[in-house]
Amino acid sequence: MTDFTEQSSLKRWSQRLLAASLLGGQVLVHLATKKINRRNVLEQMALVGPGSLLIALLTAATVGMVFTIQVAREFIGLGAGSAVGGVLGVALARELAPVLTAVIVTGRVGSAFAAEIGTMQVTEQIDALYMLRTDPIDYLVVPRVIACCLMLPVLTILSFATGMTGGILVARTMYDISPHVFLDSAQNFLDVWDLASAAIKAMVFGALIAVIGSSWGLTTTGGAKGVGQSTTTAVVTALLTIFVSNFFLSWIMFQGQGTASGVF
Repeated sequence: MTDFTEQSSLKRWSQRLLAASLLGGQVLVHLATKKINRRNVLEQMALVGPGSLLIALLTAATVGMVFTIQVAREFIGLGAGSAVGGVLGVALARELAPVLTAVIVTGRVGSAFAAEIGTMQVTEQIDALYMLRTDPIDYLVVPRVIACCLMLPVLTILSFATGMTGGILVARTMYDISPHVFLDSAQNFLDVWDLASAAIKAMVFGALIAVIGSSWGLTTTGGAKGVGQSTTTAVVTALLTIFVSNFFLSWIMFQGQGTASGVF
């Protein structure tokens, strides 16, 4: 009985993942051919951006400070304390800032998308939109995708700056590394592509969060219980796709020898 239930759940999850992939294709078509609902886009941008800003910045500051503690104590012992800022900058720009920001937004916004649209689905509000000759993709999904794709890069860059600030504070107060040395190291290690890659990753993650959350909402069944299950599985699926896509994006973007190979 348990095996049958697990197989049924896996089959259902696979079907919904396929539906999310198809929805992503539909969103691209609608973006190219249909008029965008600007009011809905602005509402969703306010939810994704300002609504998630404080928790994203607090997370980035904490991560920057902790990372600096772990790196500085080892690098100073190796006589490379001046490289701490560069290592933190590379880690934040290429991985920590985009991924952790996406995780925060997934938990806060992706779950809200799934719950809101799922509730509309089980209460037949989606059917009402069809009766009013309103396409749910244009009205509900596209604005959320645009909002996430626009606001995730902004949140990521702000998180990067906040994480660096936290690192500077810890380096100065705990390890006597001056902000000037810290920032010079970051400048030597980083280039424009590192920040551009962070924005590109954030945009991809934003699209995944919006599409998966919306798709899981649109395929919700089973009343209030189904809404809860959809919300949970939407968050888990979005996180999984973010981590997997991050590997492939990193592999594509950062092959070959690093730009900081000659710093030491």
